[in-house]
Amino acid sequence: MKFLQLFAQEAEGHVAHIEYPFPAIVFGIIAMGIFLTLAAVTWSYRDVANRHEHKVKNNNQGSH
Repeated sequence: MKFLQLFAQEAEGHVAHIEYPFPAIVFGIIAMGIFLTLAAVTWSYRDVANRHEHKVKNNNQGSH
């Protein structure tokens, strides 16, 4: 119990203040940009299997 009291007293006296290089909204904008870039890359690969019909016609063993 004495350890908890000492720990609480130490925590009360110590206040950490961190200043970020830019406002918090910029973190959200950066994250949104990353997600939109990943979405664009994913969207660019849509319907790729249908572009290669000659491969599907020769090997028609069913689908997964």
